[in-house]
Amino acid sequence: MAISELQIALIGAGAAGVALVWGYNVWQDRQHRKTADRIFKGGQGDALLDGEEAAAAAAPTAAIPGEPGEWREPHFGDTADAAEPVVDLPLAQEEFGPPLSAECADAVADCVLHLAAADPVPAPAVQAMQKAWAAELSKPLHWLARDDAEGSWKQVDAHDTGRYREWAVALQLVDRRGPVSDGELARFFDGVQQVAQQTAATLELPSRGEIVMRAASLDEFCAAVDIQFVLHVVEATGGVFAGTKLRGVAEAAGLVLETDGVFRARDEAGGELFTVANLGAERLEAESIKSLATHGLTLSMDVPRVTDGALAFDRMLAIARQLAAALGGVLVDAQRAPLADAMIEAIRAKTAELQQRMRDGSIVPGSIRALRLFS
Repeated sequence: MAISELQIALIGAGAAGVALVWGYNVWQDRQHRKTADRIFKGGQGDALLDGEEAAAAAAPTAAIPGEPGEWREPHFGDTADAAEPVVDLPLAQEEFGPPLSAECADAVADCVLHLAAADPVPAPAVQAMQKAWAAELSKPLHWLARDDAEGSWKQVDAHDTGRYREWAVALQLVDRRGPVSDGELARFFDGVQQVAQQTAATLELPSRGEIVMRAASLDEFCAAVDIQFVLHVVEATGGVFAGTKLRGVAEAAGLVLETDGVFRARDEAGGELFTVANLGAERLEAESIKSLATHGLTLSMDVPRVTDGALAFDRMLAIARQLAAALGGVLVDAQRAPLADAMIEAIRAKTAELQQRMRDGSIVPGSIRALRLFS
């Protein structure tokens, strides 16, 4: 059947319409990406802080992995070219007996060594043996012992006077200062070997090189998801907020002024949701806040340390708007631009994405493991 000129024109118009829709979707996706980039690079240069040296010293900044402005996908090992991050965490040595406490000896966060002595070893003796070399370690170190009577593991501190046959010692591999070094790990291994020799205990050491690689991979993963989102509330006309009014509004919103000089919002379990700090150098302390006059406030949410990031961000945003309305201020981002709806959605989406990556990597946001690694 012959195709008429009208049909050809209709087909051409339909194709053009599809092309226009596709082009608009591509343009919209790029706009969303630019919006997200603007937010996540915000910590690199804050116009609000550039004008005041004191404020620059006090205000929180966004923790962005890699070089300034660079975003890296989290992965373990040599998988930089992979489409998706590899999140199979190599675990520490297999535990024997009852499980160890995650607060002291975690299969992901720590290198855990086990010692088994033929006769019970006094805890004060072990503390004395490890005192010199343990003080040289920059990462947290914990000693644990298995209580024969209860059959469970317990943390052994300087005040413990018990005697134990089975021991475990755990060195944390990563924190926000970086991974444990090969030299530090060597000091740890040598020190524990000395304790084993002096107590006639058996000890099996893993490959130090493998532990160093595991620490480096874990640190790389943590760095890639380690972000703090920061918002500012500033005086709308360039004036100041009075400290007495600020405190009243903050406490009415459910915030508590704590001893470190910031207001803090917490969840029902006592975990931190976000903080509200002075944009300037002066801390928000109970006495000095009475005479405080500040040009703005900084609200900060530490994504890895919050259990439900999206919920915490929504509450932080609501409190920020409440503070702005009550104090006569405006809510802005790190570039001193009003916080648009597109930015808000981008932050919420990125928070959910980062926390899901943490869960996929066996690090539950806000858990004991996360609090230790991101400290």
